[in-house]
Amino acid sequence: MSDEPAPPEALPETLPERSPSTRRWLFADQLGPHFLDSPKQPVLLIESRDVFRRKRFHRRKAHLVLSALRHRAAELGDRAVFVTADTYADGLREADAGRLSVCDPTSWRARRLVRRLPDVEVLASRGFVVSEAQFAGWAERRARKRLLMEDFYRDVRRQHSVLVNADGTPVGGEWNYDGENREAPPKQERLDVREPWWPTEDDIDEEVRADLDRMVRDDGVEFSGEDGPRRFAVTRSEALRALRHFLTHRLGQFGTYEDAMLAGDRWMAHSMLSVPLNLGLLDPLEVARRAEDHGRKNSERLASVEGFIRQVIGWRSYVWHLHWHLGEDYKQRNALQARTPLPAWFADLDADAVGANCLSGVLRDVREDGWTHHIPRLMVLGNWALQHSYDPQELSDWFWANFVDGYDWVMTSNVVGMSQHADHGVLATKPYVSGGAYIDRMSDYCKGCRYDPKKRVGDDACPFTAGYWNFLHGHREQLEGNRRMAQPLRGLDRLRDLDALLEQEAGRGADAP
Repeated sequence: MSDEPAPPEALPETLPERSPSTRRWLFADQLGPHFLDSPKQPVLLIESRDVFRRKRFHRRKAHLVLSALRHRAAELGDRAVFVTADTYADGLREADAGRLSVCDPTSWRARRLVRRLPDVEVLASRGFVVSEAQFAGWAERRARKRLLMEDFYRDVRRQHSVLVNADGTPVGGEWNYDGENREAPPKQERLDVREPWWPTEDDIDEEVRADLDRMVRDDGVEFSGEDGPRRFAVTRSEALRALRHFLTHRLGQFGTYEDAMLAGDRWMAHSMLSVPLNLGLLDPLEVARRAEDHGRKNSERLASVEGFIRQVIGWRSYVWHLHWHLGEDYKQRNALQARTPLPAWFADLDADAVGANCLSGVLRDVREDGWTHHIPRLMVLGNWALQHSYDPQELSDWFWANFVDGYDWVMTSNVVGMSQHADHGVLATKPYVSGGAYIDRMSDYCKGCRYDPKKRVGDDACPFTAGYWNFLHGHREQLEGNRRMAQPLRGLDRLRDLDALLEQEAGRGADAP
């Protein structure tokens, strides 16, 4: 990140790709070997403290990023100049490292920073399955067609021959097995699957934790969430161990319950690899090829293998490229005119203030771990925010700050576009909004909850069910042209208790459910 805001400016379409002779400046999300051009290339690492003063991050996220950066410095030894400073500008002056090269950073702010510096050669970005220039060409060739993720994903698989036969057809005969990966959770508290691989903390982790305590005590820095043992890989070797463990012990059940939630099993069969991927410790194409190879050798369920690969080289890269393709002002889009500030109980992860089991449980998971998988993010947190018109930009920043795998490029498209429908259909063809019936079908949260997912009015009415109908009524004019919303809107006309429901929801205000 840069130290001072600057107005948007045109960024060059093509950039050099290699610069092996100059010292490489690595940001904290560019820590893998594929961000260097030679095994002995000298490196600059800068730990900037200013970011923690400007934004309140989750305590676990701060620990994770600093731990990863310091572990990389320790691995590189004498090859690295490692500087701790208030700002990147201060760090560059202190390092006095001469001419530098840097792979294009992952935020607009950081990209403006590196382009302002006279002795920094900016290289093309890395860590994704196609380049920004390739994506721009793909988008241009589509002319007026929508930039559909499914089309992008199929083209990526063809280009890199992932799960593709010699004749160009998809392995198994289908490109997408999503229809087989929507099972409701089994009638048990936890999946019968091996736990994720957990790292062992070391002296560097202890040092980071002590420094974070000092920031709070002496510098007035505030963090959200709770501290706790590190859950995610922060080195290349740890990331590879986590990947191998997932493929060996968890991949087979990943797809089946990919969209399900269990209150007592926050990890389910998910990979826990979004953090090392977003730190740059793993290359996504490498991950996809290892998954394909493991699936073939061990006769894993194809729908699980394909579903995982689709997340890694499909959705993740699609969201990355849309972030740059749609421009910096995309984050400001607000098609549904949602302006409600995040209430304190939501912003502060105050799960104890919430009576609804699903929302309370998911907020607690985020408070304790800085992580939940994609369905609680979309269909609990995002669903609630959409129903209650939370400001999409503020919500995107909240996800960015509170999730250990969150970055602006990740959350802008996922929250502003997919979750909050603030782009009016650029990313998703309809709002991802639902009542309590969906949560009841896809989770066990409703069991024992004080609210009834079948009721929309009354003291025991499910706040998600009531909020769903209230949302449809409030945005009817904006949604009527959407053919995928025609049936829900017809259902709205059949509600005999609509007036009572609207009065009930108007009285809820910003209160926790």
